[in-house]
Amino acid sequence: MSRLPAFSLAVIVVLAAVAVGCGEEGAASGATVSVYAAASLCGEARKGAGAAGDLEVRVVCLPPRAGGEGALASAGADARRATEDSTSVAFLEAPGPTAKFSQSVVESADVAWLETSSASTAMRRVVKALEGGSSSPRKAVLDEVG
Repeated sequence: MSRLPAFSLAVIVVLAAVAVGCGEEGAASGATVSVYAAASLCGEARKGAGAAGDLEVRVVCLPPRAGGEGALASAGADARRATEDSTSVAFLEAPGPTAKFSQSVVESADVAWLETSSASTAMRRVVKALEGGSSSPRKAVLDEVG
């Protein structure tokens, strides 16, 4: 089996598992949801973390990406990491050449993807969506900002 079909199959299996894990059951009161943020957005995004309605919002800072040929691989790894986390509700991506690469992976798992240079603005939008009291935080954020 060549590498590309094997990689594609692995991505599909992971995305299917994430979709089943998230379900429509929603989050319990006091649960923690996660926002994944590109390294350059992390510090600013963390300032927007905290309570959102009856949920706690945490920011997961992604590592700085390698340059050159490794940039797409790093973007893919970041996107997969976010989709494998059943608590993820959003992925904040910095503008740049690899941004669109992560978008398709993240959005296929029904996680909101935001390309932004202002993490504080993006976090305000995510928190506002979560404060709506929806039974499904991921869907609420996706509907509001995705």
